[in-house]
Amino acid sequence: MKPKVGQTLASTVDATTVIVIRAPEVEVSLTCGGTDMADAKAVEGVTGSPDPAQMEGTRLGKRYADDDLGIELLVTKSGQGTLAVNGALLGIKGAKPLPASD
Repeated sequence: MKPKVGQTLASTVDATTVIVIRAPEVEVSLTCGGTDMADAKAVEGVTGSPDPAQMEGTRLGKRYADDDLGIELLVTKSGQGTLAVNGALLGIKGAKPLPASD
């Protein structure tokens, strides 16, 4: 799949829903719980079986990113599945440090 900025994606194995904040220029395999994510409008509830090894969960309001690929996702509905791109788990993006005001 080639995600687009602003696109809403949903997991087929749990309640996780994300919005694409930054999208890579190349095709990627975006998964949640080991199963491909789909356009939120096309998903009708839980239809797949999760990979038990990829069930660490997502956190509401957190951004998950891979800077090497140039992808960033914002979790709008949390779930039990773990987000991954091309088989590599996505980590939570850290906050930018504010400049010191001396």
